Amino acid sequence: MISTQDIEKLAELARIELKEEEKVKLAKEIDGILGYIDQIKTAGSKDIARAKEPVRNIFREDKNPHESGTHTDALVAEFPRKEGNYLKVKKIL
Repeated sequence: MISTQDIEKLAELARIELKEEEKVKLAKEIDGILGYIDQIKTAGSKDIARAKEPVRNIFREDKNPHESGTHTDALVAEFPRKEGNYLKVKKIL
């Protein structure tokens, strides 16, 4: 466990002011915090190793799944306010 003197030094370096209760509480919690940071480091190293694998495209080809305008009438019918085939919205500016 880290001492309260070490916590005071860290607080001084970080330029933050801690009350005595906060120093004691942080001294108890710091091991868990550092353990969590260690987990993040190891998770990051796995991602770096995976990044060295060859890149492959996992997306579908960019082509229209249906004819353009097929669903336009059904969509326009659902608009709460419309002007022609356009959705009418409130001015924002």
